[in-house]
Amino acid sequence: MRMGYGLVGPRRERHTVLAEELDGLALPVGDDGVVIGVDAEGRPAVLGVNRSTPYEVTLIGGLWTAQVLALRAAATGARVAVETGRGQVWSALAQAAGGGQQCVTLHEVGRVPPQGASAGSPVLVVRDCGMRPPRGRVVAGPWQSVLTLLPYLSPTAPRLLQQSSLVGVQRVSPDEAEQIGKLMNLPRAAVDSLPTLGDGVTLWCNQRDRRFVMTQGTEAETGLLGAARRID
Repeated sequence: MRMGYGLVGPRRERHTVLAEELDGLALPVGDDGVVIGVDAEGRPAVLGVNRSTPYEVTLIGGLWTAQVLALRAAATGARVAVETGRGQVWSALAQAAGGGQQCVTLHEVGRVPPQGASAGSPVLVVRDCGMRPPRGRVVAGPWQSVLTLLPYLSPTAPRLLQQSSLVGVQRVSPDEAEQIGKLMNLPRAAVDSLPTLGDGVTLWCNQRDRRFVMTQGTEAETGLLGAARRID
């Protein structure tokens, strides 16, 4: 069980879970962090990127989803460092985020400086470095998570997927779906669904658990980034 420390709040009755209900809690997307959408049952899906332990996330998907995640992480108080070779597509987001505070910074590939992450100042590093991202100088660590965006499955994907704590997969080709299914131990139904996913839908998974999540932009996000899309 993960424990948090903060101000002492109102005293309430202790929450308990029956032993047979524990499996229902074993989900790759939890209930403490950044709201990334809703699942198939309409329940909020939350991605906990601010962690005291290293956390690697790989997203095989579109720029739109990565940018929404960056905006929402910044809204929770995290600093976001974007490593990218296409700074022009991130510049408007960096200027708009934080209400005047520089909470989103842009860096050229391979030139992300040490971020000094801490419990009071967590960091999300977003690596938008194309199909073959080089090994990053700044890696995941305590209070510093790394999200690597891959537009499609690439030769570097198996290594990234194996070292990731969480993998997001958006619409891919049938051949890519088969490869991802083998790498992530996905059931047949999930593999068959990957080529048909709608814009904004992501399968978040690890080797044990999986959940389909629909991400819809808020009015402000849609005004800045446009409508959800898989292809940039």
